[in-house]
Amino acid sequence: MIRKATIKDVKAIHGLLQEYGKKEELLARPLSELYDHVRDFWVYADQNNDQLIGCCALQFCWEDLAEIRSLAVLPAHLGKNIGTELTEMVLQEAISFNVKKVFTLTYKPDFFRQFDFVQIERSDLPLKIWADCIICVKFPDCDETAMMKALK
Repeated sequence: MIRKATIKDVKAIHGLLQEYGKKEELLARPLSELYDHVRDFWVYADQNNDQLIGCCALQFCWEDLAEIRSLAVLPAHLGKNIGTELTEMVLQEAISFNVKKVFTLTYKPDFFRQFDFVQIERSDLPLKIWADCIICVKFPDCDETAMMKALK
């Protein structure tokens, strides 16, 4: 089941993001940052024991722009459309806030193409988003693909 994240989910989210961060498949986030942004997260939790299986965040950048970030699913649950369901949930949330465009920085561009995201130049993104990039171990040599989706 998909629900908004709570404080009790933060350590599990952190562990999941660290796992993918070690594989350099996404940018792991510091625990303190996750507590700061817990309200941005949706989680997919097991209905029987509430174990966290996946997570995804929607961060608002501007009045008409948001970012999908920290999309991750436990490896044992890949291929079950959990990432798709989480992505659909955050896109619906963006629409409910009248956001006009959503972007992501990803190592999985084919995944986001199924939602009609198109590749863009990173330089097309507003400077405001680069504040997070400064803490990245790959800065300034980012190898993620920037993608954007216009919402109706």
